[in-house]
Amino acid sequence: MLFKKILIANRGEIAIRVARSCRELGISTVGVYSTVDKESLHLRYVDEAVCIGEATPLASYLNMGAIINAAKKTKAEAIHPGYGFLAENSQFAKDCEDAGIIFIGPSSKALALVGDKVASRNTVKHIGVPIIPGMEASSTTMQSFKKMAQQVGYPVIVKASMGGGGKGMRIVQSEKELEASVAVGQREAKSAFGDETVYLEKYIEKPRHIEFQVLRDTFGNVVHLYERECSIQRRHQKIIEETPSPILDADLRHKMGEAAKQVIAAAEYTNAGTVEFLLDADKNFYFLEVNARVQVEHPITEMVIGTDLVRWQIMIASGEKINCKQDQIKQRGHAIESRIYAEDPENNFMPSPGHILFLLEPSGPGIRVDSGIYQGCNIPPHYDPILSKLIVWAETRDMAISRMSHALKNYVILGIKNNIEFLKHIMYTKKFIDGDYNTHFIDNNEMDLLRQKKEINIALIAAALRDVETKSIRSEPTGQTKSETSPWQELGKWEICQH
Repeated sequence: MLFKKILIANRGEIAIRVARSCRELGISTVGVYSTVDKESLHLRYVDEAVCIGEATPLASYLNMGAIINAAKKTKAEAIHPGYGFLAENSQFAKDCEDAGIIFIGPSSKALALVGDKVASRNTVKHIGVPIIPGMEASSTTMQSFKKMAQQVGYPVIVKASMGGGGKGMRIVQSEKELEASVAVGQREAKSAFGDETVYLEKYIEKPRHIEFQVLRDTFGNVVHLYERECSIQRRHQKIIEETPSPILDADLRHKMGEAAKQVIAAAEYTNAGTVEFLLDADKNFYFLEVNARVQVEHPITEMVIGTDLVRWQIMIASGEKINCKQDQIKQRGHAIESRIYAEDPENNFMPSPGHILFLLEPSGPGIRVDSGIYQGCNIPPHYDPILSKLIVWAETRDMAISRMSHALKNYVILGIKNNIEFLKHIMYTKKFIDGDYNTHFIDNNEMDLLRQKKEINIALIAAALRDVETKSIRSEPTGQTKSETSPWQELGKWEICQH
C-alpha cells in the first residue's frame, strides 16, 4: 500500500525530483524550508510547506526535531531525506521510527552500519571483499592517527565517518600535515553532517572511482543497476559522471556488481544504495564505502536502465517487492551528467551566491535538466552551491559527449559566476574523450581547462585598443557634417556568438 503523504526533508533540485515522482504516484507532498528559502523553487512543487528554522543548516535542514514535528503536524506518513543533510543520519532514521514515521531509506540499524564508514569497512572485510588498508575504528586522539599513518605509509586520506560528498576529506602527504588536516576534516564533518568523527586510510594514487547502484527490498531480493564512473572530481567532489564506465569490461563489471550486492546483503540493507569502489592502475578494485541514499548522479542510471530510482525508493519503503531479476536488467546507450555549480573557476572555485538575472536551459532529444533555480531567484551562501544537473543520453559515448558539449553551449546563467564554461572545456579534453582519466584529471589538466580566461583577456584588450583607435579617427576634423548613427553602429562590427 503506497503512502498518501510524504514529507521531503531537503531543498533545491533533489526536493523537486522527489516531488515529481510522488506526483506521478498520486502521493501528496510536504516541503520544508528555511527562512532564507521562502521563495525557493522546490516549494512550487509541493502541496504544503512548513518553515523549519533559520538559514544555517543546523537550525533548519539538520534540525531533526523541527522536521519530525513538521511531519506530525501535516500527518505525513513517511519522510524522504534526498541526499546530503540528514540522508545518512542513523539517529534521524531512529527518531522517525520512534515517531511512527517511515524513513525512506534503510533501517536505522543498517544505516548506522553502512553510514559509519569505519563500521562498514569492517563488515566488508569479513565477507572477503577487498578493502583499502586503514583504521578499523574512528578516533579523536592524534596518536591513533599518527600510528595508523606510519603503519600504512603516506600519503593517507582523512575522511568523515558519517556522510560523503567530499566533505571532511583531506589528503595528507606527511606527518607534519596530519594534525591540521584532521582538525579541518572534523570541522567540515561537523558542519555538513552534525558529526565530527573522522578516520584515516591509505590513499591510493591515480585511482578511478566506480560506484554500483543497488536495490534491495524487505524480502531479501537484491539487484544492481550497473555502474557509474565518477572519477572527474574536484576536491573529492564529483562534477561529471558517466555510465557505462569506459574502463570496465564485461568480466570486471560482473565481478564488481556481484561484490556490491554481497556488501548490501551482508549489511541487511534495504532500499536504494550505492556501493563505491576504487580501481587501481592494474584494475584491482577495493571497497570504498556505501552511500546510503539516492545519489546526486542517479539520473544517468535512470537514462540507461529506463527506470525511476526515486519511485523504487518509495515503493520498497512501502513494502513492495523488486519485480525483476538481475539478468533482466540491461544497459542501453550512454549517459553523462554535468553538475552546474554557483562557483567561480577563475577564483579557486569559490562559491558565488547572488541573484540570477537571466536563465536559459538547454532542451532537445536526449537532454534532461534537473534544476532548483529560476530566473530572478537568489542563491544563498549557506548551502552546497549546486544549482542543477545537466544530463544527456545517446546511443554511443562519442554521441553523448557531443550532445553534452552542445547542451552546455546552450546553457546560460547570468548574474552569478558558474562552472558551465569549465565543464565545456572538459568535454573537449583529449584524455576525457579517450576515456583515459582518473581522479586527478582536474588537477592534471587545470591549466588547459582554465586557458580560456587568458584568451578572453587578450580578446578584450584587442577590442579596447580597436575601440580607442576608432574613436580617435572619428574625432579628427573632416569638415563634413557628422551623420546620425545608432549606438549599435557606434560599436563597429559586432555579432552575438556562443562558444
